[in-house]
Amino acid sequence: MGIRKKTNKNPPVLSHEFVIQNHADIVSCVAMVFLLGLMFEVTSKFAVLFITVQYNVTISTNGPDETAVNHFHHGIKDLATVFFYMLVAIIMHAIIQEYVLDKINRKKHFSKTKHSKFNESGQLSAFYLFSFGWGASILLSENFLTNPVTLWEGYPHTLMPFQMKFYFICQLGYWLHALPELYFQKTKKEDIPRQLVYIFLYLVHIAGAYILNLNRLGLVLLVLHYFIELLFHVSRLVYFSNENRQTGFTIWAVLFVLGRLLTLSLSVLTVGFGLATAENQGFDLAAGNFNVLFVRITVLAAICLTQAFMMWKFINFQLRRWREHAQAQTLKKKQVPSKSKSKKDKANGVNGVNSHGADSPRARKEKSS
Repeated sequence: MGIRKKTNKNPPVLSHEFVIQNHADIVSCVAMVFLLGLMFEVTSKFAVLFITVQYNVTISTNGPDETAVNHFHHGIKDLATVFFYMLVAIIMHAIIQEYVLDKINRKKHFSKTKHSKFNESGQLSAFYLFSFGWGASILLSENFLTNPVTLWEGYPHTLMPFQMKFYFICQLGYWLHALPELYFQKTKKEDIPRQLVYIFLYLVHIAGAYILNLNRLGLVLLVLHYFIELLFHVSRLVYFSNENRQTGFTIWAVLFVLGRLLTLSLSVLTVGFGLATAENQGFDLAAGNFNVLFVRITVLAAICLTQAFMMWKFINFQLRRWREHAQAQTLKKKQVPSKSKSKKDKANGVNGVNSHGADSPRARKEKSS
């Protein structure tokens, strides 16, 4: 499971360079400690907190054939599980980087700027593809898409099926792992604030939906957002391989705007109308009920501000692209007349060359004779 990057340097043990080069090995050893803990009765109870999903509730269904269905709710012990799967995310990040992205980088010989953007898009494309497929399968199995009323009906949704809870645990673990990766990947100082902003936004929204028992709405919005982001990063990977292929960015731009509108519509419908008209109103921390006006306004404000921030970044991105495209077209137009002018000058004898040869020694000799 350990991964070692090939290098001719042998940095001092426990130095910064040593930790960066061998961070996947170190994290693998830490994760292996928890797995080995399952083998011994003394440590198994402690190791289970980190590896398995906690707070299991068994519900018996009424009917001729009684069956037991397992559901889960959230609690403080989930922090240990999130920590373990953060370690798993660091290991998976290193595997994708070492065995996929680095090999492609060696073949393509990207510049430093393209190299970092290619790595970022490669990692996020793999994560968004996995998360979108997994989330979409949960939506289909739980029939949230065919019956949107379930997004707010029966709130608070304290009990979740295993797949949904494990999905949120893995999401939190992944975005937490992005923080130490800023150090492991030697991220440039000017790129750190941008990445910290979107890591913080992901953690706040995912944790907020998880803690406030808005997991159904959170799952729908995550799947929608991940699909749009997947399209963007795949388009950027295609663009790096061939700069003439920019159709994906056009499709992404249209879907991005539609995605923001759909996100706002679903949020207002669920929180602003569905929960506001629900019978179960009030604040009850023990029951997991946060259906009060202050919480609803806070949730809607957070979602609206985030969508407005994303639209502002999107508009700036599009304006920058149009400006760069206009500059490139202007340079091309300037180069075309200069080339035609140089050809015309050569034809007229500029730089001591005459196409008719009137000033050549042979011509002067013929004239004198």
